[in-house]
Amino acid sequence: MRLIFAGTPEPAVVALQKLLDDGRHDIVAVLTRPDARRGRGKTLSPSPVKALAQEHGIPALTPTSLRDPEAQEAIRELNPDCIPVVAYGNLVPPELLEVPEHGWVNLHFSLLPAWRGAAPVQAAIAAGDEITGASTFRIEAGLDTGPVFGTVTESIKPTDTADDLLTRLAYSGADLLSATMDGIAAGALRPTAQPEDGVSYASKFSPEDSRVNWSQLPHLINRRSRAFTPAPGAWTTLEGSRVKVADLTPLSDDASAAIEARAAVDAAGSAQNSQPGTIFVEKHRVVVRCGQGFVELGRVQPQGKKMMAAQDWARGAQPGGKVFE
Repeated sequence: MRLIFAGTPEPAVVALQKLLDDGRHDIVAVLTRPDARRGRGKTLSPSPVKALAQEHGIPALTPTSLRDPEAQEAIRELNPDCIPVVAYGNLVPPELLEVPEHGWVNLHFSLLPAWRGAAPVQAAIAAGDEITGASTFRIEAGLDTGPVFGTVTESIKPTDTADDLLTRLAYSGADLLSATMDGIAAGALRPTAQPEDGVSYASKFSPEDSRVNWSQLPHLINRRSRAFTPAPGAWTTLEGSRVKVADLTPLSDDASAAIEARAAVDAAGSAQNSQPGTIFVEKHRVVVRCGQGFVELGRVQPQGKKMMAAQDWARGAQPGGKVFE
């Protein structure tokens, strides 16, 4: 088939590379977001997908919006049979959906209809799901509502960050997208309507969503911090300054009880030490009080500094008894 590949970030590169390696379809162009300023020097750079396309001599279309008449005309002139989509980042207007004979086929990183929307990987980790996956479906006017061609499942490990999980899904999803393109080309694959039950939504997260709520239970804090790693990163404030935190591991009931006993002796049960967010610096670890119990603090990034081990940070900052807010 003649394909235009639509995608922008690194996870999409995996799928594009897979289709190129297969060599069974003619990728006549890529459709990606415009060049953007990246890095410390804010140099204008192509998207990862465009960079790979340039290595292979594939033309790149980079419209700001797909409502641009010139962009629409360019897509029509290329006469694609299908447009596979992986994290492209632009809405497809209705007038373009029917241009390819086999439509626009999206690789979405969830088991639809679960976690429709912009941040399915983060949402699955934050919700405590044990299983997630990827789906290929034909794009229609609704938000991730189109009929599904195929799925692949992936277990969520207790220590998975969003980056860990998305990396694995990028590869298993690339295989799924390749198989979907082959099945469509052979006329052997027909999509199936999504069930009406089990629908959930994963809205785009804001930096405020990644702020740690120390009043929550330790396992909920752990999930959300992993969901927001590496970006935008879980964060809190200490004495008015913003601090990123990572590797927040819930302590066992026995370990928490021992800390409680020591805190009662050291502080005579003061109100400050009972406040969620209170920091305890112990001999070999730094722990933080939660709504019930404690989490061990693995890494800390003070404002304007690099991420460091919590114990190294504690030696300089002397945060014992202070409160994250």
